[in-house]
Amino acid sequence: MAFKAKSASETKAADLAAALVRIADRGSAPLHIGVDELRQGNPRLTPLAIGQMFRKHHDIIEAALSEHGYSLIDYADRGPGLGMAFEIGPA
Repeated sequence: MAFKAKSASETKAADLAAALVRIADRGSAPLHIGVDELRQGNPRLTPLAIGQMFRKHHDIIEAALSEHGYSLIDYADRGPGLGMAFEIGPA
């Protein structure tokens, strides 16, 4: 099988998934994770990037969470200035 390079958006989606897993590992599931908490771990994850990566590559995010024993319960994007949040729970 030939190596397929990841696109920049796939790499950023993997970064988002890794940040979600790290935060979930620190807390007790189920938990709510907001943009501010994600940005503390990875400043590249801007609110715009988070929203785009979730809409475009939610399969990458869900696969990474399930590999670590978590599931995505809910994602809410309340619009500009109101923030977005992920709810993560045990698989």
